[in-house]
Amino acid sequence: MTAHEPEAVGSLTPAQALRWRVNRLRCMRPAELPFRLARTIAAFLEPLAPHAGRVPRADAEPSAGRWIHVPEGLDAAPYLTAADRIAAGTLEIFGASWPGESPPRWNRDPKTGVEAPLIFGKRLNYRERRQVGEIKYLWEVNRHLHLVTLAQAYALGGGGKYLEVLKQHVESWISACPYGLGPNWCSALEAGIRLINWSIAWQLVGGADGALFAGEEGQRFRQRWLASVHQHVRFVRGYLSRHSSANNHLIGEAAGLYIASLTWPCWPEVRRARAVARRLLEREALRQNSADGVNLEQAVCYQQFVLDFLLLSLLAGESAGQPFPEDYRQRLAAMLAFLASIMDAGGAVPMIGDADDAAVTRLAPAGGCPYRSLLASGAVLFADSGLRHKAGRLDDKTRWLFGARAEQVFERLRARPAVLPRRRTFPGGGYYILGCDFERASEIRVVADAGPLGYGALAAHGHADALSFTLSLGGLPFLIDPGTYLYHGGGRWRAYFRGTSAHNTVRLDGIDQSEQGGDFLWLRKARAALSDAEFSDAVETLSAWHEGYLRLADPVLHRRRLILDKRVRSLTIEDRLEMSGEHDVELFLHCAPECDVEPAAGGFAIRRAPWTLWVQLPSQPPGAARIYRGSTQPLCGWVSRHYGEREPTSTIVWRARLAGRSRLSTRLMCRSDYPSGS
Repeated sequence: MTAHEPEAVGSLTPAQALRWRVNRLRCMRPAELPFRLARTIAAFLEPLAPHAGRVPRADAEPSAGRWIHVPEGLDAAPYLTAADRIAAGTLEIFGASWPGESPPRWNRDPKTGVEAPLIFGKRLNYRERRQVGEIKYLWEVNRHLHLVTLAQAYALGGGGKYLEVLKQHVESWISACPYGLGPNWCSALEAGIRLINWSIAWQLVGGADGALFAGEEGQRFRQRWLASVHQHVRFVRGYLSRHSSANNHLIGEAAGLYIASLTWPCWPEVRRARAVARRLLEREALRQNSADGVNLEQAVCYQQFVLDFLLLSLLAGESAGQPFPEDYRQRLAAMLAFLASIMDAGGAVPMIGDADDAAVTRLAPAGGCPYRSLLASGAVLFADSGLRHKAGRLDDKTRWLFGARAEQVFERLRARPAVLPRRRTFPGGGYYILGCDFERASEIRVVADAGPLGYGALAAHGHADALSFTLSLGGLPFLIDPGTYLYHGGGRWRAYFRGTSAHNTVRLDGIDQSEQGGDFLWLRKARAALSDAEFSDAVETLSAWHEGYLRLADPVLHRRRLILDKRVRSLTIEDRLEMSGEHDVELFLHCAPECDVEPAAGGFAIRRAPWTLWVQLPSQPPGAARIYRGSTQPLCGWVSRHYGEREPTSTIVWRARLAGRSRLSTRLMCRSDYPSGS
């Protein structure tokens, strides 16, 4: 399937919708039920309020402070080219170019062409694809990342034409999206992200006294934009994600509120929102991220997403003379260290958990690695030579965030030694790293998962991947996590990519370790934990278990032991299944699309020059193995490297019908042209 190919738009049947509502209620604690009821009643009464959306008179001016810097000596050409494409109607959405109109039709999903109705947003069912289309695509346009590009083009000397396009887009958005109505007023997170991008664009065009607001017409536009800012703050403040929904959304909403309150402190209501947002950021940064740096959504893409919210808020606060406490800063440092530790020598990061190419803002031309960019920013922020080494180079986003300081610190760190990875065990998040020859051409890096399913009652963005692992050789991914593909309305594809069979682990009786209850909720959650781990110069071992299959009529406890023998460069996977009766057992190994996979004596050979990974599958008890590639019956042999995109890849599946306590041994032998330790 080609990238971002449109699919048929469908909807849940009444029975499916009812089942989802029942499952959603099952995930709520008793205290949440009256909150949800009150919020539902308010959604019907709010439109009846006579002054809904009315903006009071401002009693202060917008801030003159700036936390975005225009870098000196930056090549303007990529920004001007990108801005010209936007002016011509082409937007970048999830890594692909989408031609359209300028300004866009803000309430239309660009993927399906469905135009969402302008009904009260809090009552709009954005999961109903016949009504709103593919909501992720619609929302992505309305995050207004592209306004930042237009403002950057102007700030880099591109001329007033970019100001005019920016003004047209903001004015048309305000006209097309009246306060409270339509799909752009049903998510506080989306409104919060829009505020962040408005703040950055506002600063880059010169702030309240910039050329954009010159003259009588400019002042009229200024007031109209400020009025919408106030409405956004009111909306987000009154519609924060709470209870079981208080995951990364709450952090994003708080970041939007906080940054808006610093940029436009023009009303008492907005200034009061600053204190609320600040408390939420400080609390949730610690609550949603483990002390050892793992975002508890158990999704690496969301690690990056949340880091951006926390970093932008930190920089905005520091520029306003409001530094964050040390524990907040240290939690960011730990999150960056975790990213650096799971990143292989080639810069690849495992696609663990949900991924949707989420971006808070776009400060650099398309094509850069968001993880390396964050590490570069972290290197500057914390003067960290290890992060600088992993980042490799100073990226444009970091230059916009830190200005001249970025070049100075990055260069100063060049000569400092870096010991990597700094940490290899992350018990708070449940991830462990085995390997040898780190950061060299002969590197072996294994990232193993022995942690929880996800965050909170819903575990919304977690996958049923207990005891799975990824393996890269010399900075080249070999055994991978296949990714996510789709969210809302993904149907069996959504279920597959987040299910157990899409991960390098064992599945029993054709069912997932954890029970799915909807696109973003799990009913029964497999509990996994580490038994022991040992590291030495010669051998590294990791033992863990999960009890997701204890719910079967004949309960099964799955134990897995990984043994990395660095002397012969082999990884042995020992799976023990503690059970009494008979079960269908499947063992999955998902290969990177760049690998060539073919049968070999006793198993398979996975080749990706200059490496070969020899796979010896269990011989006792006997089983059958085959390669799937792009199969739809069953779904198997797929990878999704970007949201909305899938492509065939090779997946090795070993199957057997086993009875009683069973032990499976799989051996992976790494061979290459590189001498060990090179």
